[in-house]
This record gives sequence, C-alpha cells and structure tokens, in this order.
Amino acid sequence: MAGESGGERSAVLKGWIGKIVGSALGLYAGGTVGAVLGILLGNAFDRTQQDHANKLKGDRRGVLQTVFFQATFRVMGKLAKADGRVSEQEIQQARDVMTRMGLDEVQRLEAMRLFNEGKTPDYDIMPLLDELHEIIGRRSTLSQLFLELQLQTAYSDGSLSPNEQRIIQLICKALNINKLQFELIHQRMRAQAQFSRSGSRGSAGRPRGPSLEQSYRVLGIDARASDADLKKAYRRLMSQHHPDKLVARGLPEEMMAIAKEKTQEIQQAYETIKNQRKLS
Repeated sequence: MAGESGGERSAVLKGWIGKIVGSALGLYAGGTVGAVLGILLGNAFDRTQQDHANKLKGDRRGVLQTVFFQATFRVMGKLAKADGRVSEQEIQQARDVMTRMGLDEVQRLEAMRLFNEGKTPDYDIMPLLDELHEIIGRRSTLSQLFLELQLQTAYSDGSLSPNEQRIIQLICKALNINKLQFELIHQRMRAQAQFSRSGSRGSAGRPRGPSLEQSYRVLGIDARASDADLKKAYRRLMSQHHPDKLVARGLPEEMMAIAKEKTQEIQQAYETIKNQRKLS
C-alpha cells in the first residue's frame, strides 16, 4: 500500500494488534480452532482499546473547554482590575462576551463569578495560564484566539495601560506567543477596537464598514502588499478563525458566535480592500 501515510499505517497496525496477538496465543494453545477463538478475543480487545481511546479524547476535549472558559473570564477580570478600578466599559465588555456566547442565566452567573475572582488583588493568573498552555498543546490558534479576547477587554476603555501591557506580556510568555505573532494580533485588535469605537453605522443609519486603513490592520498587512499577499493573508486568517475548525480543536461551543463575528470582520475588511483595488 504505497499510498498510505505513516499515520495511516500506524492506525491500521494498531487496529490489528489484538487480532495478531490473540491469533498467536490461540494457535499455541489449541491449533486452528484456538486461533479462531484467539482472533475473536483479540478483536474484542481492539474494540475495548479503541473505546477507551475515544473516551480519553472526549475527556481531554471537555477539560480543555472547561479550562479555556474559566481562564477567559478570570483573566478578563484581572485585566479589568489592572488599573485599580474596573471601568463600566470593561464590565460591559464582559457582559457582551457572555451575550455573544449565548450563555444562559446559570452560565452567566458562573462567568461573572470567575470574572470577580480574577479581580481580587491577590489572584495569581500564572498557574491558570500554565494549565491552559499545557492542555492547549500545539493548538496555537486557540492560544492566539485567547489573546485576542483579552486584548478586546484591555482596549474596551480605549487604551492599553502599562499594567495591562504587563499582564498581556505574561499571557504571551505563558502561551508561547512570540513577538512577531503578538505584533500581528495586536495590530488587528487595535484596528478592530478603533472601528468599534467609531461606530458601525454611517449617516442615515446605513451600515458602514471599516476604513481602508483599518481594513489593512485587521488583515495584518501593509497597504503596499501585493494582491497575491492580500489574498494569502485573508485565506490564512479565515482558516485560523473558522468556527468549525476552532470547535474541533477544543474551543467551547459557546464561543462559536464570537468566532463567527471574527470571520465576518475579516471578510468585511477584505471586501473593503478589494473594492478599493477593484479586484473581482
């Protein structure tokens, strides 16, 4: 089977381990009849192993979703309290996230409890961030989305204070987000914050999209970028923020609406630039 990858061969081999071992033991113990019984026993072993693996995978995903949810609101609380006083805009930002997530009353109470816990002066976010990093593993897209959510909170009152910058740096360090990744994300989130503050509707109540400058920042590219680089940046961001992909990687399903909003912002920015460049 020359076309099989190493991962496929490994999966196939694992699926036959029980049968091979069971058959060998059956032959040793009772000839051909024993071999048949051995294969049946081995097959049952394989199914048990696969069921166990599926359960572990489901358990890990559940733990990831729980930790991501808890970290989101606890760290939001820490950022909101970073300047000593929680502003009304920061409280509203937390409420907006809850609304966009579609949380019911019980879930909203839990999210607010976590937010308030993060606000306490002696709350240390590092153990939580370390746990989040450990369970996220190589899912860098989830790390970057987490940073985006926290930057939205930091910018909800219009600026990024020195204390908020310090907390953001701790997040980047804990989640292995390098300087270049941070700058690209920071640029996008600052542009989105500026667009949100400037209002989403123009005169006469008509929907108004981001400005051309904001659109380039949202896509994380320079205005001098080629058409090919524009499309590449757009496709990369759409792939990173695709809601189905994020949920498959462990994003809590409650955050699906937020992921969809991000793809809409990216699409809107891309359309703005396309129209200015008269691209088809």
